[in-house]
Amino acid sequence: MTAPTIAFFTRLLDDASPAERYALATEQIRHAERHGVGRAWVAQHHFRAAEGGLPSPLVYLANVAAQTSRIRLGTGVVTLPLEDAVRVAEDAVVSDLLSGGRIDLGLGSGGTPSSFVPFGEDVREKAPTYDRKLRLLLDALGGRDIGADNTLYPDAGTLGDRIWQATFSAPGGHRAGIHGHGLLLSRTQPRSTDALHAPLSALQDPIIDAYLEALPDGVAPRVTASRTVFVADDRAEALRFAEVGLRRAAEGFRRQGQTIPGDTLDELIVALDTHLGTPEEVAESLAADATLDRATEVAFQVHSVDAPHEHVLRSIELFAEHVAPALGYTLTDTIKEKA
Repeated sequence: MTAPTIAFFTRLLDDASPAERYALATEQIRHAERHGVGRAWVAQHHFRAAEGGLPSPLVYLANVAAQTSRIRLGTGVVTLPLEDAVRVAEDAVVSDLLSGGRIDLGLGSGGTPSSFVPFGEDVREKAPTYDRKLRLLLDALGGRDIGADNTLYPDAGTLGDRIWQATFSAPGGHRAGIHGHGLLLSRTQPRSTDALHAPLSALQDPIIDAYLEALPDGVAPRVTASRTVFVADDRAEALRFAEVGLRRAAEGFRRQGQTIPGDTLDELIVALDTHLGTPEEVAESLAADATLDRATEVAFQVHSVDAPHEHVLRSIELFAEHVAPALGYTLTDTIKEKA
């Protein structure tokens, strides 16, 4: 198997105003590009600043595209049940054209349940709504009639070959596979009460199995595994930020009804599938994650440690310069700054 590439993932959660959040995330993506990171993923969240800072990812990525030159730019993810599928197709195509073909369209069915209400959708119907809107989106991107003899303009070019689906389940992996789409795996997942200490691979390997089994013959697998990674010059610094961020994250998950075992910081690091410390410590921790051996891309994100901006920049540097080479991950050519 070819060594995985690396990606940077952000939920745009810097402690700042919305405009500054966007500026800081853009600087982080540009920094990632300079250090040979091949793709940047941005998450979509509606209404609540503490969950994520970006309701309109394709608008944002069009702006990022104008400030970068090579790094691929992906939505991780557009919550499709809350969207008009034709408008998603149109916005994605325009963003793709403006970026020179660098957009990857990641889709998901989930989201905060209360966010469905303002969009006139029923969260209890999110699965069939997702399937219906996915069919329409694929018809649009495929140049097929989407009603009254209308087809997409501008046409989608090859964008339809760059769709990814996010899921927590094996049936979701099967759905991504049968379409020949990429598979997006989360940085952490809820555990059942009888398997609270199961490794993340125990939850995600069955998803990959279902995906690969459903993938059509001749279609190369695309598996992106996102992971919480914070690399620092010393472990004490990493733990200082994790003490705040992971406790806040654990409280948030518990409010949502999840069981997060343990209360010490070391226990929370394990329970929230976090890789942190020096480059050597992070490389050792990631090497023990069995699912990453099956990924074609490893996407690293600082959430839920959520360190300040300058420390995120340093983490990107340390990951690209030390962790990725130690694990054999593939970098693109770095971009030298102009004098």
